[in-house]
Amino acid sequence: MSNFLNDIADYIKEKGYNVYSIAIIENAGEAQSIQLKNVNACQDSYSVAKAFTMTAVGILFDRGLLKLDSKVVDLLGDECPENLDERWQKVTVKMILKHRVGLKDGSLDIDCFDSRTFGEDYLDFWMHKEFLFEPDEDRLYSDGAYYLLARIVEKLAGENLSVFLWKNLFYKLGFREVAWSNCPKGHCMGATGLYIRSEDMVKLGEIYLEGGTYHGERIVSREWTELALGEPFELSKCGIGNAYGKGGMHCQNLFVDPDKKRVVAYHSYDDVDNGDLIRFTVEYE
Repeated sequence: MSNFLNDIADYIKEKGYNVYSIAIIENAGEAQSIQLKNVNACQDSYSVAKAFTMTAVGILFDRGLLKLDSKVVDLLGDECPENLDERWQKVTVKMILKHRVGLKDGSLDIDCFDSRTFGEDYLDFWMHKEFLFEPDEDRLYSDGAYYLLARIVEKLAGENLSVFLWKNLFYKLGFREVAWSNCPKGHCMGATGLYIRSEDMVKLGEIYLEGGTYHGERIVSREWTELALGEPFELSKCGIGNAYGKGGMHCQNLFVDPDKKRVVAYHSYDDVDNGDLIRFTVEYE
């Protein structure tokens, strides 16, 4: 087993963090993991799910089915709700990826609210929210943005986002189990509600570390990985060295360290500040 896994497990026990499981890939090797709590193997990844939805968008980008400047209303076509604010005509895929639509309180946060809060039609609910800013004027982080991306993927692929990723990502990476929450109408949430193992979550980071490949198999283009990291979309710098990653509610984390050729993922349930755990993860030699 990796020395890192043993050492971080000891550190977590010392600090009393409620981390369930940790996984690592080093130097393009196989994923290794350690279970720290007696819990179900698959856990909610919360907003780390957005990085998977972003990758589905990348697969469609590589196939020429959308561009970053593609208009959302054009891609959704007849699935768009009626009587939309005319500003929706300006909203592009890139704006959605970067949470720069400008909608007020458009969260669709199923982690915090009863599903009935948003009505039965989540797309209608979100696209009829009031604009607080003009499109691309400012950033307002929202689960609604990535629900919209999930709907775009479904429209273009002709199948639910989760099904699409089973064929084009999960199976290719050897995932064991996946469950993803749907809205009341059966559309994948895209932004959250993705239940997977840490040993599988870590594999997504490896794709971006290796310029779009996993163990030599091309998943997305190098062009896409450079776009996604350069903007950035959902994998952003963590403030320590060149490391980047994506966090989720209750301290889920996916980290990529290009200098050390290391990817780390963990599932947890903490409401405390675990910034020193992040630093331990990134600075470990």
